[in-house]
Amino acid sequence: MSSRRADTGAGPSGNSAFGLSPAAAPGGRHLGRRSVGHPVLRTIALVLSLTLVSGLVFVAVQAIRLQQNFETRPLNLGSNQESALPVDANTDPLQILVLGTDNREGQDSNNSDVMMLVNMAADRSHVTVVSFPRDLLVPLPECLDPETGDVYPAMELGQLNGALGNGGPGCTVAAINELTGLSVDHFMMADFNAVKELSNTLGGVEVCVNQPVEDELSGLSLPAGVSSVKGDQALAFLRTRHGFGNGGDEGRIRAQQSFLASMVRKVNEEGTLNNLPKLYSIAETVTRNLTVDKELTEVSSLIALAGRLKDVDLDRVAFVTAPVVPYEYDNNRLVLDEAAATPLFKALVQDRDITEPTPEPAPESPSDEGTVPPAAPEEPAVIDPAAVPVTILDATGKSGDAGSRDQELAAYLLSEGYAQASAGGQAAVSSPATQVFYGPGYQEMAEQVAAALGIPAVQVVASNLVIGVSVQVGEDFAAGNTMPSAGDVGGLSGQTAAQVTCQTAFGN
Repeated sequence: MSSRRADTGAGPSGNSAFGLSPAAAPGGRHLGRRSVGHPVLRTIALVLSLTLVSGLVFVAVQAIRLQQNFETRPLNLGSNQESALPVDANTDPLQILVLGTDNREGQDSNNSDVMMLVNMAADRSHVTVVSFPRDLLVPLPECLDPETGDVYPAMELGQLNGALGNGGPGCTVAAINELTGLSVDHFMMADFNAVKELSNTLGGVEVCVNQPVEDELSGLSLPAGVSSVKGDQALAFLRTRHGFGNGGDEGRIRAQQSFLASMVRKVNEEGTLNNLPKLYSIAETVTRNLTVDKELTEVSSLIALAGRLKDVDLDRVAFVTAPVVPYEYDNNRLVLDEAAATPLFKALVQDRDITEPTPEPAPESPSDEGTVPPAAPEEPAVIDPAAVPVTILDATGKSGDAGSRDQELAAYLLSEGYAQASAGGQAAVSSPATQVFYGPGYQEMAEQVAAALGIPAVQVVASNLVIGVSVQVGEDFAAGNTMPSAGDVGGLSGQTAAQVTCQTAFGN
């Protein structure tokens, strides 16, 4: 094989590359002398060569071993769906459906506890993770179980998390394809052990709760404030259905998104994706507890996935919930809010970043004259700021500092016309996250105060312990009159990985 050196002539040692001895080579200051090299340099070169070779062998062996850890199932069981086209894990947009199951101690579950669609941009600039509630009713496609040959008939409306029982994860993939208009490229299905072992491998994940949480059903037990959870407590935090918010799936998904955002921040801050030993430790943990489609076991695909994640800005990693409304015939079930879900799924199909403003529609062409333009969304009613009772609490943990945050922001709101704004002093417990709490009947006022201070909607929280509106200023809002931006999720329910959020205990 030719090389640049062969094409351009001899290297520093003369023309030996052409078969000539040093003595026969024409010209040169050291004609006739044999170059033997310094013994120390030869030793260093040998060590470097051995290190490089052993490193490559280590990577190859580890990759093969990880590949053998996986269990595999078919990607798509939809009887009427075409097979997904091959994708390049380095350059194409990627959709990966992540399923969490209730499998433990050898008991298989036919339901998926967690359903998240991970969308990775082709240009690696953003990642969008869409959560689907367990109680969501959607059209279910006909699915063929490849192991038994059983055919599960299509349903006009069925519970999405039950599609797993119709032959396996490939039926859930088929349902998501029909629902979103996407063609999911891969799936990952994990059980309880994956969560416990991964949180242990990471050394714990920080979570924040506003009040002490004691949930006997899940086993979650946390004091107020920030805790690092791993093992059984990490699993309980993700599974609790009665511990947070309104005691339903909404609070549970919010907690899961907050946990994942915290985990992404930790991995990013510790440089895990650039640290091979750490990366292999995590990969070893994950692959032992994952079932995936066959294509995802390829070593090149696994390496490409890690590479695509390491350079994405945290404020462009979005965790959102598919927009839903209560099902009219059963308020314990949900259906898609088509008006809000359609733009989200369209953005995913077009590989657009939902953290960026939606592109303005093109001007109407002459042929469009006479058509009725779509109605503009109603602007929220503006409440007289002087009518809003709002108290500011300083939870930054900087007690005693001159110009405390409660006084600074109360003064700012007063200057903006919030005549009832008052400084409430130091909060009982410091918090990493700024939150706006509101009592019954004060939601619109709270949202208006949050907008005035630049606080994201995800940090506006209902509370039975508050009368009026209360702003608790956390460590993420330590200076200025408006909160520094940590990304936006385009009016959807959710957060970015850069946003720190806390959970409110059920009943509070």
